[in-house]
Amino acid sequence: MQQKTKLLLQALKYSIPHLGKCMQKQHLNHYNFADHYYNRIKLKKYHLTKCLQNKPKISELARNIPSRSFSCKDLQPVKQENEKPLPENMDAFEKVRTKLETQPQEEYEIISVEVKHGGFVYYQEGCCLVRSKDEEADNDNYEVLFNLEELKLDQPFIDCIRVAPDEKYVAAKIRTEDSEASTCVIIKLSDQPVMEASFPNVSSFEWVKDEEDEDVLFYTFQRNLRCHDVYRATFGDNKRNERFYTEKDPSYFVFLYLTKDSRFLTINIMNKTTSEVWLIDGLSPWDPPVLIQKRIHGVLYYVEHRDDELYILTNVGEPTEFKLMRTAADTPAIMNWDLFFTMKRNTKVIDLDMFKDHCVLFLKHSNLLYVNVIGLADDSVRSLKDGKLVPMTVFHKTDSEDLQKKPLLVHVYGAYGMDLKMNFRPERRVLVDDGWILAYCHVRGGGELGLQWHADGRLTKKLNGLADLEACIKTLHGQGFSQPSLTTLTAFSAGGVLAGALCNSNPELVRAVTLEAPFLDVLNTMMDTTLPLTLEELEEWGNPSSDEKHKNYIKRYCPYQNIKPQHYPSIHITAYENDERVPLKGIVSYTEKLKETIAEHAKDTGEGYQTPNIILDIQPGGNHVIEDSHKKITAQIKFLYEELGLDSTSVFEDLKKYLKF
Repeated sequence: MQQKTKLLLQALKYSIPHLGKCMQKQHLNHYNFADHYYNRIKLKKYHLTKCLQNKPKISELARNIPSRSFSCKDLQPVKQENEKPLPENMDAFEKVRTKLETQPQEEYEIISVEVKHGGFVYYQEGCCLVRSKDEEADNDNYEVLFNLEELKLDQPFIDCIRVAPDEKYVAAKIRTEDSEASTCVIIKLSDQPVMEASFPNVSSFEWVKDEEDEDVLFYTFQRNLRCHDVYRATFGDNKRNERFYTEKDPSYFVFLYLTKDSRFLTINIMNKTTSEVWLIDGLSPWDPPVLIQKRIHGVLYYVEHRDDELYILTNVGEPTEFKLMRTAADTPAIMNWDLFFTMKRNTKVIDLDMFKDHCVLFLKHSNLLYVNVIGLADDSVRSLKDGKLVPMTVFHKTDSEDLQKKPLLVHVYGAYGMDLKMNFRPERRVLVDDGWILAYCHVRGGGELGLQWHADGRLTKKLNGLADLEACIKTLHGQGFSQPSLTTLTAFSAGGVLAGALCNSNPELVRAVTLEAPFLDVLNTMMDTTLPLTLEELEEWGNPSSDEKHKNYIKRYCPYQNIKPQHYPSIHITAYENDERVPLKGIVSYTEKLKETIAEHAKDTGEGYQTPNIILDIQPGGNHVIEDSHKKITAQIKFLYEELGLDSTSVFEDLKKYLKF
């Protein structure tokens, strides 16, 4: 059965009398995902009136795209010398394979925020915002525009850069790793660049140019993680700063997006299931915005513009079907487990051509094998999942023997329609080098298989994600990947819900668990409307305060509510003192209750019982997840090795190749 996602991309006719040339070559920001699918979707054109008069059906589909930038100051990339150019006639697939196989093991290119505009590239160099000529971007010949140390922040980094259309100004959002608070600085570009202004707590921001060739900066203001206000500001001799829109519904948030051709600025007002978009004419930014479609519950849409037409990507209407990603279900003969193991065990040089047209991808990088597999091939496991196929991605060394005796680290998230992160992390690399197997379970509730995949794992279907996780781990063990006594589990934020639930329902599947800023007290958190995100999260978790069905369902899986006297795996929890997204109070309550229950179980069990270790590591700072924290990384790896009884000497030596201790 094919896995398909139904989305409608409608090109809407919209009369624009002053269509001009593209003002600025602008990179897409992180909020918009519609354009990533344009080359995969057959466009269908409709007149505006015809599209909007169709009454859409209420849908439970949603998607949330968060933002996150990473600092690269702790990584030490090594420039490769005498790199041979690849043949021009080599196809893209071969180029990827060749580059991976020839790349030195210690070399990784870490890309920070950069924007190309006109003949310049704007980026961060050290602790400065700089620009260089496009052709000199890889050299050390650059112009310093602003020193981030002037803000007196601890290890600041640039999160986003936007350049004014005529390059008179550049705006940069700056933040630190231990806080979600940000500052937007406005730099006037001249022979001696100077900071013209700064605004605190800016979320999204974009430039446009008005009829009098004046640069206008639109930006959103974030307070207590809620983004409801839109401002516009000008600089120079005609300074002004005014708020011109405030969203009244606390369950919605607001962000700005400039269309790819810079013709329109869109004000996007969204919650997890519903959106509303207003257009600001990029040539007349002082005119009132125009509403595209009034918000209708369950209707999500995004707006793009090209050639005097608006393109709208939405989750309702007449469907244009396309495959968001190919799955093994499309080609069952190829993803046969016997064939997979024959290749893995007996083949040193992987025949990539066999898989190049499918999502099942084998990439051989030095002595590492990256394998994307589909779980739940076993019928006995599939029966637990109503026949659903759940994707898993597995990483291990190609020369590993007897994988059943190797340690396994399982990753899970499964919320908000977000894909599970599989980006490069030094600690993940050194674990694979040391013989570990890394498995990523793309369970329902995430976004890997489209909007329906998310819908099938939220609200009163959240238990599907837990069933997926249990089945994935059982399948891994059943297919020869590690064993329960050598299996560990890791999750962060909302992924803590499924990880914590697994510890209650099937604790025997894993030996140890690491959690970072985990969401563990779902029921009490969702009943407290004074918390910053409770109202925004109702569409994901439900409203237990007013809906008894939601309340009773949350009680079935909430990690805190389901702690019981039994044997638990050892658990290491990293929490952050001033985390606004996942309150520390809930994590502390969970930890205390778990320790008390474990002590009760140990007393009833008697002498000889080995009590699991429950560690709560509270870090200072107000950020939600600090991915580059050396202290956190070392503490988690040390915990995993000690719980599994492994020697960690070599892994910390290898980690020094990437991190500055």
